[in-house]
Amino acid sequence: MARTTTAPTLQLNNGVTMPALGLGVFQSPPEETTAAVEAALRAGYRHIDTAAAYFNEREVGDAVRASGLDRSEVFLETKIWISDYGYDETLHGFEKSAGKLGVEQIDLLILHQALPSDFDRTLDAYRALETLLADGRVRAIGVSNFMVDHLTRLLDHASVVPAVNQIEQHPYFQQAEVQAFGERHGILAQAWSPIGGITFYRDSGHANALEDPVITEIASAHGKSPAQVMLRWGLQHGRSVIPKSTNPARIAENLDVFDFELSAEQLSALDGLETGKRGGPAPEDVTLETFGRDIPEA
Repeated sequence: MARTTTAPTLQLNNGVTMPALGLGVFQSPPEETTAAVEAALRAGYRHIDTAAAYFNEREVGDAVRASGLDRSEVFLETKIWISDYGYDETLHGFEKSAGKLGVEQIDLLILHQALPSDFDRTLDAYRALETLLADGRVRAIGVSNFMVDHLTRLLDHASVVPAVNQIEQHPYFQQAEVQAFGERHGILAQAWSPIGGITFYRDSGHANALEDPVITEIASAHGKSPAQVMLRWGLQHGRSVIPKSTNPARIAENLDVFDFELSAEQLSALDGLETGKRGGPAPEDVTLETFGRDIPEA
């Protein structure tokens, strides 16, 4: 595989192309986000994933403008938080996000959670995404942290199949059933926490994914880091991956995963690390009472 400094693209179910690897800015403090995104764009990233609930959309937009790149060269993805679900509320949520990003059109807009405790409100929010898509305000729409039952209920009502389902996905928590459902319906799996969450502790006693002997042995064989191996694993399984870092060296390292290929045996070994234990909150536990937060206007 030829070495490249930019990520190859994946084609979404509506024909829009998206870089397979992007920079995530979850938990990136606003004061560090602009520099991180600027470093990523210099390194060759062309896909940035943020969210209204990350409170750093403005800094992402600032970095894109400071880069000197044409707007069309950077794929911007953001998320509507559950506090802004509902048809009119979600339309306004788009306006808030677009205003902070400083753009007229968002490349991929997704619902951040399923909100199973008020799924009718979730359906109304998704209907707003469909309106934004039809109006050309967004280029593609999708969801995040939707399980099979949530996707099934959504598809029973939706007129547009989500292009993406962003879920926790790494060697220790693979969500194969959710990905398989998505593949049957043309929904691309996009992995958040693709590097094992770093703080994901295994019953075996390994401190974190970067010290796992299965992963480190494969990394040594390729002259790569454990993080690069986990990203390559996700990409070879056909997923989009969005690693997060604010460190310029690690940001560049995370993009340098397109000049090697894992063997079938190595993929199988990584598949074998499945624990069935998620690191993030269970989707069923996400309610407005426990996770609601106001998304400011500016």
